[in-house]
Amino acid sequence: MFRQVPKFLTNFYFLVGTFFLIWMLFIDSNDFYSQYVLRKKLKEMEKEKNYYEQKIVEVKSEREALLNNDGLLEKFAREKYFMKKENEDVFVVVEEE
Repeated sequence: MFRQVPKFLTNFYFLVGTFFLIWMLFIDSNDFYSQYVLRKKLKEMEKEKNYYEQKIVEVKSEREALLNNDGLLEKFAREKYFMKKENEDVFVVVEEE
């Protein structure tokens, strides 16, 4: 029966190497699928990081503008937080869709 099997298939090093390769590719905790999922997650997180870095730059520039310009600060407070002076009335107009 063993005479029909090629000699390299019964070689100890071939069997151990094949077992090791199968183990590393499919069974190990760092197999191909896990690496693919982790790489995909890394790319998503890098995109989020870039987005938040851009937002930080925008907020810093807006903050700097607000701290240096009193008129802009008043406009921002009135529009965003509906602040008003004591002798004023504020009317909020909501457009229906």
